[in-house]
Formats: sequence, C-alpha cells, structure tokens
Amino acid sequence: LVPIYWLRGIRYGKSRRGIRERLGYFSAEQLQRLQQKPVLWIHAVSVGETRAAAPLLRALRKKYPDYQLLLTNVTETGHAVALKNRDVDCCLFFPFDFSWTVRRVLQAVCPELVVIVETEIWPNFIRQANLLGIPLVLVNGRISDRSFPRYRLVRPVLRPILQSFTALCMQSQMDAERIAQLGAINTQLENTGNLKFDHEPRDISSAEVAQLKQTYCLPEEVAILVAGSTHAGEEEQLLSVYKKLLEQGRKLILVLIPRHPERCREVQSLLVENGIAGHLRSSLSESKQPLQAGEVLLVDTLGEVLNLYAVSEIVFVGGSLVPVGGHNLLEASLLGKPVLFGPHVQNFREISAKLIRAGAGVQVMNQQELERQSILMLDDPIRCRAMGQAGRSLIAENAGATERTMQRITRCLKN
Repeated sequence: LVPIYWLRGIRYGKSRRGIRERLGYFSAEQLQRLQQKPVLWIHAVSVGETRAAAPLLRALRKKYPDYQLLLTNVTETGHAVALKNRDVDCCLFFPFDFSWTVRRVLQAVCPELVVIVETEIWPNFIRQANLLGIPLVLVNGRISDRSFPRYRLVRPVLRPILQSFTALCMQSQMDAERIAQLGAINTQLENTGNLKFDHEPRDISSAEVAQLKQTYCLPEEVAILVAGSTHAGEEEQLLSVYKKLLEQGRKLILVLIPRHPERCREVQSLLVENGIAGHLRSSLSESKQPLQAGEVLLVDTLGEVLNLYAVSEIVFVGGSLVPVGGHNLLEASLLGKPVLFGPHVQNFREISAKLIRAGAGVQVMNQQELERQSILMLDDPIRCRAMGQAGRSLIAENAGATERTMQRITRCLKN
C-alpha cells in the first residue's frame, strides 16, 4: 500500500506529505503537545468534511477549553484547510488502517473521545478504539444513494462495525433509516440535522467586495461568474457556455476553481485549446493590471472559495455536471449568492431539494440549460438578489445541528 501511495503522489506531481504520521510515528514535539491535556480527536477525511466540521469545532472549543482538539485528515487538501482552523490545537494526517498502525497512534494520543465526520468506516481503527475503551461518535452521518446498495451487500460485515459506535448522529431521517437497515441499533441513532446549515452567513460590504476584486485583479465593470469545485469533464462545458455568453457581447470574467488544484495544468491546456487567456491565482499580485473581459482566472490555491463567491454575480458548484455527487451547495447561500448546480447531487440530495423549493438555487440538467439559466440570471439582478436572500433564510431556518450534536457528544463524554 505504501509504495502505491507514493507512486500516486508522483503521478499527480506532488510528494505525499506526512508519511511518518500516516505510519503512526510522531516527533517528540508532537507527542509532548498531545500529552499536555486530554484530547478530543476529530477526523475529517478531506476538504468538504473539514469545512463541514467547522461549526462543531467552534462549539467544542467553547465548551471544552481544557481539552486539546486534534483534527486529522486523509487528503493533503483537507489537511491544508485544517491548518487554517484556529479552533484546532493540532493537525495530523490520519494513520493507515493497519491494526498495528492505528493501535500505536491511539495509544500515543489516548483520546477521551473520537469524532468521525460523515460516513468514514475504518474497520481496524474502529476495532482498536473499541478494544481501548475509547468512545466513537459519527457526526453529520450520511448514506448516499450510491453507497447504500453497496453497503447492503456487505451488511453482515458492516453490522458489528456500526454497532461499535457509541452514537451515530445522522444528517436526515432517511440517513438514520438507512444506517439502521445496515445494522445500527436504534439507541445509537439520532437525526441531528446537517452541520453545513450552521455556518454563519457572511455580510460582505461593498468596500470589502472592492478590496477583494483588487486582490484578485478583477475589474469593477464586468460580471463575475465563479465555478467552484470543478472536475474533469465540467471545465469543457463551462468554457463552451462562457464562449457563447461572450459571443452575445457580454462583459464577463469566468473564475474556475478546480476541486483538486493539481489539475490546473490540465485546465490550462483546455484554455489554450479554446483560445482563452488564463491567469493563475498564484501568479497575481495587487500591482498587476486587472484581468480583461473574456479572460479566465484559474485558482490553483486553497482556502479562497468563499472570497471568490463573495465577488460573483452567479455561482456554479461543480461535481454535479459529471457523476461525482456534488459539493457544498450552501457556501454560495452563506454569501447571499444564487447557486446553479447540475443533476448529479446525490451527496446533497436534501440540501439541493431545499434550495430548489426555497427558490435559492436552480438545477440544470446539461450544458444547454446552464447557458439558458446563466442568461436569465445575468439579465435579472433583482431575481439574483432575491435568490441570495432566500438562501440565507433557508440556512437560518435549518440551523441547530451543532447544538443537537453537542448534546450527544456531552452525554458520551459523561458516560
């Protein structure tokens, strides 16, 4: 497994960081830090889970100031986001799921409680935590339409793993029912809601927007279209729509934010093929001349999605025009922006349905519908503002998952 891991790193043009941590070895400084106070261990596999955990981390920090918060990730992009969270005391890479590795790590960290964000099933880790008497809590749990049939095939294997959790806090009643069908016990289960609704809406002043546009070299007089978390197969469609909008004489700039920044070289080739000038975010400076209408800003950095959504007229969320399952659809609503997304949002089925019902988001089934809806929104700024406000109201109406999850975590710690 380890050689394969390194080969993947070479293939994607980056070395794999944290290999010692993944194998269960820590520096003397890391061990000393982890042994200073009791530890609450939160695990979030990648970027989406790390962002989703932010309200819970904030609440844990406030309620348990005498504990250390350890946040672990599997992916490097998730780890990069985790390092920016000020509520966390220590960020490490999650160990490989070998019995000897996870046992070494659990004995070294000795957490009072382990919180796993969304549905991350690591059999050896869960088994070793149980053997050591460490409570396990699944938070923001979900069972996607795609995963459910697969899990049912291995139900006899999955049942004892699920029953090893002290508590299973699920996003929705459907998720709770599905995990019960897979073998979870009713006393473990609670429908706590979705943590993503507990992010605080951001009010961005016109002065802040102007400053952000200056930072990103975006001119004031053009409309900004932002496509976040895009995947292979989506940029081609987005560029085709963009070119058609430009052919209509519209003054626009497209901002592309690939889900995986290492794909930017591939996306740059697409820009060249389409005859579109592109600029990497990492190459910008505030002294540089603003981008021109018809150009593309290609974001090869992490942690800037919300700032770029803030300066947009329209947001499209990727992973949805191709069968990936979608990404966080609520981030645009936090900033009062209308959101477009494709048909493949099975990982966000409840959120997407609520956005559509509230009039805060529009689902497009293909490239042609994306073009049509983009035109309608660009031509109707009043509608866009109303959609943005509807999104904010939706978030406020569905908040509360953090409080309910914290109540369950508190009971687990007391017991």
